[in-house]
Amino acid sequence: MNPRKSSVLLLWMLVCSGGVTDAIEPISTSIAVGMAAALTGFLASYQNIFYYFHECCRPEWIYLNRTGLQLDLEAKLFGQHIASRIILKAVTGFMSNDNPKKPLVLSLHGWTGTGKNFVSQMIADNIYKEGMDSSFVHIFTAELHFPHLSQIDTYKSQLQQWIKGNVSNCAQSMFIFDEMDKMHPGLIDSIKPYLEYYEKLDGVSYRKAIFIFLSNAGGESITQTTLDFWKAGRDREELELSDLETVLSLSVFNNKKSGLWHTSLIDKNLVDFFVPFLPLEYRHVAQCAMAEMKARGMEPDRGVADQVARDVVYFPKTERMFSVKGCKTIASKLDYYT
Repeated sequence: MNPRKSSVLLLWMLVCSGGVTDAIEPISTSIAVGMAAALTGFLASYQNIFYYFHECCRPEWIYLNRTGLQLDLEAKLFGQHIASRIILKAVTGFMSNDNPKKPLVLSLHGWTGTGKNFVSQMIADNIYKEGMDSSFVHIFTAELHFPHLSQIDTYKSQLQQWIKGNVSNCAQSMFIFDEMDKMHPGLIDSIKPYLEYYEKLDGVSYRKAIFIFLSNAGGESITQTTLDFWKAGRDREELELSDLETVLSLSVFNNKKSGLWHTSLIDKNLVDFFVPFLPLEYRHVAQCAMAEMKARGMEPDRGVADQVARDVVYFPKTERMFSVKGCKTIASKLDYYT
């Protein structure tokens, strides 16, 4: 191997690993120290070069771009004034705290296509330099990772090991649990100790980690409250978190088909925010179509956007107020009209 590349590789190992002796065993400590000393001149000349060769759990790779997150929420997420405000404040407050008392735990709820996955991606993109491709962002889905009820005890043990191992590797890890409404009840309780206010568990601190739960559970109560506002002649932008948070947490806690059914995470108040995603109206679907055209490098065409929005199915049958699938099918429908 080229000596220059060998030096950079060794430097990366030394800088990005948790400890010198652990990272390069079975090389002895004395040899490692000697090798590091021999590279002092290289370090002096190329002080920061090793940070750019491979993702590290360091500020160069993990930092909050608050402006970027705010702009993404304003320009790409439609019809979600409550969620946008909560996400920005919660993430900003957590990331600006050098010594948080517990991990950040967000539970995102609403019908399909309302923006839950989209928001989790925005958060990752504005914290990790590699975004969703970061080795410090981990996604679990119920049907892929935990399919069999008969193996729930195995899943609990595996989940604990996965989280402990990844947080040991990088304290600022992010864990996204999709399809919480399809997860076996009781499984998520296995990670309760990691969401508590403990300073350390078995020598590992989880306080700088972020946990995000995504679920369709609670969608009915969110939709009903939004519909009641409309029937009362009130604008949806008048809806506040206080109008939804209690009824949402209760409906999720008591939903036997939800992975959060009677969970101690709710019972012990370990979820920092229950974030409601409102059902989307025609105007929001049209905005999604316009944004998709822009993302493809096309000139946004309002006429095409209206065609796409008209082609979407709305509910309830009498009022036809809300899109059944939100903006989920917009990309494929846009292919048809362009």
